[in-house]
Amino acid sequence: MVLAALLAGCSGGTADGEGAKGPEGLTAAEACGGFASAAPVAAALEAVVGGEHVEDDRSRPDRAIDRLRDDAAAPWADSYRPQPVRYCGLRAVDGGRKGLRIEVRAAGKGPYLGPELARSVTSYATGREAFASSGSGRLYFSCRLDAPALPLVVEAVVRGPADVPQTDLRHRTRLITLANAAARQVSAKLGCEGDGLATGVPKTVPAPSSAQSPPRTG
Repeated sequence: MVLAALLAGCSGGTADGEGAKGPEGLTAAEACGGFASAAPVAAALEAVVGGEHVEDDRSRPDRAIDRLRDDAAAPWADSYRPQPVRYCGLRAVDGGRKGLRIEVRAAGKGPYLGPELARSVTSYATGREAFASSGSGRLYFSCRLDAPALPLVVEAVVRGPADVPQTDLRHRTRLITLANAAARQVSAKLGCEGDGLATGVPKTVPAPSSAQSPPRTG
């Protein structure tokens, strides 16, 4: 019994298994700078990836922020379309789903949701515009920087597992919750003013008027 206790102590646990080290990886509070540390966001992350612990998958948050600052400072040509940068990439370490990635980029003024797409997505009240399907969520928010003192629209896109049924509306809310949390972190790092981003879980709303189909005539 003494030997068993000594061996358990050396392994970081106890003889009956209590206190044993958990699976390797990051918790929601640790992943991608802690953007998912709030309870409802952590729950959304765990549900999307299918596990409590995740590992990083080529996240480049500093590069993404630098790119947004550069795009805010530089004049755009009519043909210029900023490329997205992977802000956060995560996947489960304990046999969960494939994972998710969140990309950000500077975007135009919109509108972003057309009548055709509006029929297949759910819209949410956060930022300028936000909507999600079963496989991805898109969120746009306004940002005014101190230096340079220019307005900027940021697009945050979250892409999750591709095998989720279209009828799973709760999954759509999870995706936009993650996009919103990442957008709030990006906004704080940029020093944005007036981003209009929600706290916690964004609420569903009707599609914006710009996405409504025009009335039939004749």
